Amino acid sequence: MKIFGAIAAVALMVAGTVHAAETVTITDVAGREVSVKVPAEKLILGEGRLIYGLATLDSAEPFKRVVGWRDDLKKADPQTYDIYAAKYPSINDLPTFGGIKDGTFDIEQAIALKPDVIVMNLEAKGATEDAALDEKLAAVGIPLVYIDFRERPIENTDTSMRILGTITGEQDRAEEFIKFRNDKIAVVTDRLAKANPAKPDVFIERAAGFSDECCMSFGNENFGKMVEIAGGTNIAATIIPGTFGTINPEQVVASNPDQVIATGASWEAYSPGGAWVGLGPNADMKEAHRKLENLMNRPAFTGIKAVENGKIHAVWHQFYNSPYQFVVIEQMAKWLHPDLFADIDPEASFRELHERFLSTPYQPGYFVSVSDQN
Repeated sequence: MKIFGAIAAVALMVAGTVHAAETVTITDVAGREVSVKVPAEKLILGEGRLIYGLATLDSAEPFKRVVGWRDDLKKADPQTYDIYAAKYPSINDLPTFGGIKDGTFDIEQAIALKPDVIVMNLEAKGATEDAALDEKLAAVGIPLVYIDFRERPIENTDTSMRILGTITGEQDRAEEFIKFRNDKIAVVTDRLAKANPAKPDVFIERAAGFSDECCMSFGNENFGKMVEIAGGTNIAATIIPGTFGTINPEQVVASNPDQVIATGASWEAYSPGGAWVGLGPNADMKEAHRKLENLMNRPAFTGIKAVENGKIHAVWHQFYNSPYQFVVIEQMAKWLHPDLFADIDPEASFRELHERFLSTPYQPGYFVSVSDQN
């Protein structure tokens, strides 16, 4: 996959911004060469949350090309959906699809919409091929392109944004976003390289409280990699071989992490009344704080240093599936090395992203710590 990512970065040979329609060959993050007519006028998002990336390019009208999308944004991130729906009420009428992996994607409906391209997250590739959906789409001349903000986001986000830039004819805008993102990350990594501080041990709990299961986490990618970039040691990196996995409560206790960072979002649609920490734009922070404290009463956190020292935090889960990772890297760096990054303001960075690249105003609600005053 690393090779594919490098190939994609080099092989995307379309410079500048496309104005007149033309057919170009894109090498996607799966290493597939795909011919696409650009700029696309009609596209289907195989996952609704891909709008996070698309919206930074079609800043004024993020849905102007979308003729259909998966129904996950409304369920997984209802606050963002509501913000967009208030400004663009027509999204309530967009055709929706089920997921590829659960077998509810309606290919006949997709074909009937006559999209110029279907964009899918990389994780759907196996299921797409197993169901021969790629072959069926190719047979009717509908190109399928994979991008990736979830499996290996640190490696693939730049390439994925360049692919979206080519599809939309907004290559210059994509490069502007990529530079903005990378410059923010470089401030953290350059400072850490120079200071070389001791790295605290960190346990990342994925979707804490979503179910009774403990403890889902990340291996050496996604939030696990972000912890490393922010100057910490991810205790699950040597236990979980891939991006996602689970470690048992006894492993958390034995690792005795210095800090705990949970991920949370408003998952009422999936887990009504659950113990999850409902972060997201305009979240109820008192309730998020209460839930985060309660999660630390589980056996996995009995007597560990992080709990004893009050180094317990939660971040918006959807950072794991968007090109906005630089924001959470900044926040993690502040938690892990508060003196070194006292001048860094993740909220200001996210607000700047909204002002420069998005059509909706910034609303806080993405981070909470047990040490916060409520």
